Amino acid sequence: MTTTETDPTPTPGGEVPVGPPPPFDPEVAAALAAVGGFPPITPDLIPLVRQGLPGMEPPTLQGLARDGAFTVTELDVPGPDGAPDVQLLVCRPAGATTALPGVYFVHGGGMVLGDNRSGVDEALDWAQELGLVVVSVEYRLAPETPHPGPVEDCYAGLVWTAAHAAELGLDPDRLVVAGVSAGGGLGAALALMARDRGGPALAGQLLVYPMLDDRNDSPSAVQMGDTGTWGRTANDTGWTALLGEARGGPDVSPYAAPARAQDLSGLPPAFVDVASAENFRDEDVAYATRIWQAGGRAELHVWPGGFHGFDGFAPQAQISREARAARLRWLRRLLQD
Repeated sequence: MTTTETDPTPTPGGEVPVGPPPPFDPEVAAALAAVGGFPPITPDLIPLVRQGLPGMEPPTLQGLARDGAFTVTELDVPGPDGAPDVQLLVCRPAGATTALPGVYFVHGGGMVLGDNRSGVDEALDWAQELGLVVVSVEYRLAPETPHPGPVEDCYAGLVWTAAHAAELGLDPDRLVVAGVSAGGGLGAALALMARDRGGPALAGQLLVYPMLDDRNDSPSAVQMGDTGTWGRTANDTGWTALLGEARGGPDVSPYAAPARAQDLSGLPPAFVDVASAENFRDEDVAYATRIWQAGGRAELHVWPGGFHGFDGFAPQAQISREARAARLRWLRRLLQD
């Protein structure tokens, strides 16, 4: 039998046949077309993609201050045992005199690119709206630093942040971990580590299209393939950079790939969102489902027609505005109710 474009494609093992990729929402598709899409990222392209895209440079310290709305500080704090210090970017509402809720933010970048200014603008939007301290962590990147280096950097920064909450003007009882893409996966791992290591206590975990499963073989991963966004090839590249030959094997730690966790009980309330037309869709839906099955609290959104990172490429699109509003509403309920 010859497979055509309209024939269902079996996932590895042939369990779940999938059809063609769901269509992109017209507004976000136009934004993607305007930049020409992205080629599949292979290991040799990592140095190139680290250079970033014109017009999408990380904000300056002056830009992060938002015309005096925030006091911005960079701190070097102790890293994991035997490892370098970890840099934290701290943005605190100017003039605040009481302890505020906090967001410990973990940037995205497929485990291979980005820094603690990447993607932090949305967290600053939350902070301006709700009166929050934002602490964004710089972690070492793969492949130069494989697992467990990146997540241990993030955990060391989290432990320091909670221990020094008073000097940061932060309420340690209202500290949420938040992350985007790879940072969402690291955020989920931090929630697992905090549970398993006895702290710090977290009020919630906000996981924006998180990168959770190194096996990269879900129906949506197969269905989406490489569609001009963060596709299956790029995902293989990121996970292999982090895990090497262990990627996809039987012994991957849940602190590297949270989808591997056997027990999702005892976790802080979770917000999980993902797009319908991206390869992380099914692993993220499964993660939220398993939190419910373990008796936990999770709010799940699947944004129709979005691709990975859609709201960053097309922030004015209707689904982007709805996605960002949903994250803000969840934080408001969690921290202010």
